Amino acid sequence: MARQDALSIYISDEEKDKLAETYAGVIETVQKSAISEQIKNKNYSGDPATGSVEIDRFKNAQINDLGTARTNQQGEKIKNTGKVVVNVDTDKEIVEEVAKKDIKLHGVSGMAEKRKGNHAKQMIAYLDREFFAKAEAEGTEITLPETVTGIAQKIEALVQAVETTVNDWVDGVDRDMLVLTLTPALYGELENYIDSVPNSITGLKDDMFHKVRVFSNHRQTKSAICMIDGAVAQLVTTDEYDVEKIPLSNDIGIELFFSKGTKAVMPDLIKFIA
Repeated sequence: MARQDALSIYISDEEKDKLAETYAGVIETVQKSAISEQIKNKNYSGDPATGSVEIDRFKNAQINDLGTARTNQQGEKIKNTGKVVVNVDTDKEIVEEVAKKDIKLHGVSGMAEKRKGNHAKQMIAYLDREFFAKAEAEGTEITLPETVTGIAQKIEALVQAVETTVNDWVDGVDRDMLVLTLTPALYGELENYIDSVPNSITGLKDDMFHKVRVFSNHRQTKSAICMIDGAVAQLVTTDEYDVEKIPLSNDIGIELFFSKGTKAVMPDLIKFIA
């Protein structure tokens, strides 16, 4: 009977509340630590919980001679030629069994707290790898001329390749809208050219290369990637951090289920050096 009483405590409202706090800690850690969370597109319409959202990209305004609209009796139509639908189409889970001995020592909420850090790190790693795999798959590799030598010159050339992009949707990009992600080895080579600049919004310091934010990232396969902030969308939905008794045992399962969808919404503004 004592064992049954213990199990009833584990699934009480009090334990549920503690688990909800633990779950919130996992999501908060992911939002703060994942590079993809910091630079992904968040300007969408719709609710990710429904399974998909839309991201609009309007064509540049057209300049005509004075009187064109009056002659035609109408202005130019606003063309949303870059609209992208992002589907939350990939489901993932972290499900771990907790032994009865550990439950007795820590309680469910205590064990969930111990596993929280690892779950957050694994979720960060997965989301970042998916994000940068999509950027590499849909971005464009650039070939630098032989006259461009030295690490700083090469990275500057990569930045300029994105900065000077002209097409139906963009006519050049301001540097403060760009981000650079480099492999740790390349970041180390460039370190003497990187400045640490206070961020007035977050209160932290951003690493900057020639006015462009730069990140050291071991979860990309290309040496250097430059893209506009928001070039890739990654929607993530999560279910409640929960516990469940394993059938025909005294063990407990700790469960985190999440779904994601990743898509490049501005592939023309993603360029890399392989």
